[in-house]
Amino acid sequence: MTFSIKTRKNTVDKLKNEELDLLVIGGGITGAGVALQATASGLKTGLVEMQDFAEGTSSRSTKLVHGGIRYLKTFDVGVVADTVQERAVVQGIAPHIPRPFPMLLPIYDDPSSTFDMFSVKIAMDLYDRLAGVTGTQYANYTISREEVLQREPNLKSDKLLGAGVYLDYVNNDARLVIENIKEADELGGLMASHVKVVGVLHDDNGRINGVKAKDLLTDEEFEIKAKMVINTTGPWVTKTLGLDDKNGEGEVIRPTKGVHLVVDSSRLRVPQPTYFDSGIGDGRMIFVVPRENKTYFGTTDTDYTGDYKHPRVEQADVDYLLKAINNRYPEAEITINDIEASWAGLRPLLSGNGSSDYNGGGSNTGKVSDESFENLIKTAVAYSKDEASRGEVEKSISSLKTASAEKTLSPSQVSRGSSLKVGDDGLITLSGGKITDYRKMAAGAMELIRKLFKELFNKDVREVDSKKLQVSGGHFDPTNVDETMKFYQKIAMDKGMPAADAADLANRFGSNTSRVISYADDVEAAPGLTLADTLSLHYSVNEEMTLNLVDFLLRRTNYVLFHKDELMMKKDAFVDEMARIMEWNEEEKAAAAKQLDETIAESSLAYLK
Repeated sequence: MTFSIKTRKNTVDKLKNEELDLLVIGGGITGAGVALQATASGLKTGLVEMQDFAEGTSSRSTKLVHGGIRYLKTFDVGVVADTVQERAVVQGIAPHIPRPFPMLLPIYDDPSSTFDMFSVKIAMDLYDRLAGVTGTQYANYTISREEVLQREPNLKSDKLLGAGVYLDYVNNDARLVIENIKEADELGGLMASHVKVVGVLHDDNGRINGVKAKDLLTDEEFEIKAKMVINTTGPWVTKTLGLDDKNGEGEVIRPTKGVHLVVDSSRLRVPQPTYFDSGIGDGRMIFVVPRENKTYFGTTDTDYTGDYKHPRVEQADVDYLLKAINNRYPEAEITINDIEASWAGLRPLLSGNGSSDYNGGGSNTGKVSDESFENLIKTAVAYSKDEASRGEVEKSISSLKTASAEKTLSPSQVSRGSSLKVGDDGLITLSGGKITDYRKMAAGAMELIRKLFKELFNKDVREVDSKKLQVSGGHFDPTNVDETMKFYQKIAMDKGMPAADAADLANRFGSNTSRVISYADDVEAAPGLTLADTLSLHYSVNEEMTLNLVDFLLRRTNYVLFHKDELMMKKDAFVDEMARIMEWNEEEKAAAAKQLDETIAESSLAYLK
């Protein structure tokens, strides 16, 4: 079964003419997760997205499935427990995407530091216990100042005390979305990109029963009928609610902008992901992540009121990140001219949430009570003198009482920082949260949807175990990832592909690698492209709803972000091959090339340079 521009017309026709059980508005990670679980449960499910899948927030994250260790600074054990346990679930259902990669956390003798050497060890030990990695190869450890500088000789040495090393996961955010979408499509869901909701429909009783939609590729407007509608539009949640005058009071989203910058690894070489205080005294922490022979760093966290569809990196964002990075790597002297690529994204924070999940916001802003804090200090001091066990310290942390800690989820939450509400007319809205929680948020929404189907339609909806519902490309044993990747790499190498290209293909497509390789029976390497490039492009156009070069080179692969130098040499070849596959005329081909050039120029900050 293909999933392409050729099947899209049939999908749109079905959305027009067949009543759905559930319509999902929004094709980011939250909507994709809901669509997959709903389709797997037997509901006739449709999803519409006004852009490409993942084009908004879900391709613009820090590209980590981050465990939130910083929450332990405020002793919010519940948040970290939720996050690291759910992270393991996501790795199980998408084993080819999140990958373990230990994080380095340098500690400086600075009053504004999040941790000192003692507290980071306590925090990491607790983190390991929550993550279930104690006693494994991923167990945390601390290293001395000297060893930190051996690993990262360019790191600032002044006031450096040492570092902690703990488990985190790198992620490919946009691929996580498309793999959920593809699996939902494979199971019979109707997944349509470039379809915008422009209004809502109600029955005679004022209950929502569908939407008015516009196909942005043809400009045709039509209606989609559905027994239930769920709004999963991320930063657009409030705007989508504004289309529905019968909804009542809805969720208010306060978007914040996060920016990341990419430089060549020769300009900033780090051996592993590194996470440190900005050094500017603003309470923020910065990630520096090596990836595909590049290094990227971020993120900013500023309130945003501009164009939701097109957030841009501004000079102030660059100035902030360069100040932070050059403070911690003073010999690097990174300038704007070193920046090869960038991205800016919006976080869909709930209006009452204090900050992004990377910086401990929104869950515990209260002060620790005097009694429990004194008990912790007393136990910690005893521990430092070998007069108390580590278990006693952990018990002291776990028993901390805070003035306003979020001990349990409110009825409208399915994960911390998220919201699940039903409007006056029955419109369901699932908002907030973070990428790590997407499966859990979708499962919470499905629990509500099953309940409503029983109450309103006397329909029993099958419950699926979403913790075992693997996404497209993820259909293999998650405890045997390395060996499985080697197997798929060998399949690709047997077709004459170099080892590095074959490994890249296997890591991107997982258990779909065999499908990608099967195109080699009919397709040869295109002029100017490798065989891996050519097969990836053909597969992506035919089976991943790739409609243009930016879809492919920015979201289905990382060419624009992490391979700009290589892309500039292959750009024309990609245009030629895509035009051949899509049967574009010269005008369409020129428009596609122009769109790609504009995307590359914006990513490389040509307008600021």
